[in-house]
Order: sequence, then C-alpha cells, then structure tokens
Amino acid sequence: MSEASKSVVLLSGGLDSYTAAAIAQNLGFDIYALTIKYGQRHAHEILTSRKVAEALGVKAHRELAVDLASLGGSALLGDGDVPKGSPDAARIPVTYVPARNTVMLSLALAWAEVIGAYDIFIGVNALDYSGYPDCRPEFIDAFENTARLGTKAGIEGRPFRIRVPLIAMTKAEIIRRGLSLGLDYGLTHSCYDPLPSGTPCGLCDSCVLRARGFQEAGIEDPLLKQVS
Repeated sequence: MSEASKSVVLLSGGLDSYTAAAIAQNLGFDIYALTIKYGQRHAHEILTSRKVAEALGVKAHRELAVDLASLGGSALLGDGDVPKGSPDAARIPVTYVPARNTVMLSLALAWAEVIGAYDIFIGVNALDYSGYPDCRPEFIDAFENTARLGTKAGIEGRPFRIRVPLIAMTKAEIIRRGLSLGLDYGLTHSCYDPLPSGTPCGLCDSCVLRARGFQEAGIEDPLLKQVS
C-alpha cells in the first residue's frame, strides 16, 4: 500500500463525518478513523462511531480521550442546558466547544504524520451549520498552513492537506451524496441532548438541522423509523 493512499478521518458517529469518510474512501483512500472522546455529555456518538467505522471497513479506528469537560465552557460539556430550536444566527451558540476542531485536527495531524498519511478529512460545513467559527474555510486554510509550518513532514516538503468535502454543501446535498454512496444513516447519531436510551430529542439545533436536511432531500430519516 502506498503512503499516498492513506488518510486520517475525524469520525464522530454523526451524519457529516460518516459522509466525509465515505467520500474519502470513494476517492481511493484507505481510512484511518480517529474518534475524540472530548468529554461530551453523552456517549451515544462514540458508540455510533464504532458502528460507522465497521460499516466502512476502515483500516484502523482509534479513540482518544481529551478531557475538555474539565475546562468547561460549552453546553455540550455539561455547562448549562442544551437549547432547543434554531439558535440566534447572529451569535455563536452555547453549544460551541472552545477550540474543539483545533484540538481534534491537531491530534489527527499527529497520527497522520506517524503513519505517513498526508490527507486529513473532517466533515465541517459552512452552510447548514450552527455558526461555529472553527467550521469556516478561513480556519481550515489557517490550520493547513500551521500543519505545513509545524511538522517535520511539512518542513521536508510533504505538506498535509486538510480536506473538507462538505464545506460548501447544504445538509440535503450531503444526505443525497451519502445515499449515492450507499450509506445507512440509521447508523448515525446527531442529537446534542438525547434520552438515556439514545432516542434523539428532536428539538436541539442538531436535530433541527438534520430533520430539515432530510425534508429538503425528500427522504425519510431512517433513524426516525427506528425510534418511532
């Protein structure tokens, strides 16, 4: 296997990262999946990341624990309640986790350099998203430059590419793309505040975005079939 065929994919167990991983695979990359247990308020997305990794047949799946919850600063880390409904578009929502994508991409970069992978995939989106600053193209470009400047591989002329195949897609377009690749979105988890059973609340921002995406795509969410 050539080094050029390897890629590290940040895999959360959600709809977007599953699609990004499938796109990477469709491009001919072998997938080395990385799931970050950052102290999120529930473990359901970790469990679904394992199901997604198995469905994709990844070459390896690592889970790393980074206790961002000890720092706090986000409803997703247990600081306050998860708000219901769409957030105020003019403000960064309380579900923003400080520096989360910076931390995740840094860990993905470290593993990529170790295994000789020069492509890192992350399922960030700048259209149907919650207003997080670390989902914007400007941030991705800046991190890619940081990777070039701050790694042995980059200095030796083997720059890393931060690939964001979903960055300019609507949620409906993402869903259609995933279905064209044969993905089973019933394996995924999107809810920020699920019931103990894992049943999605249906009211948080992530649930609202997911529901709207399936509605606009004209497709029933298979996850809802399972819990109805």
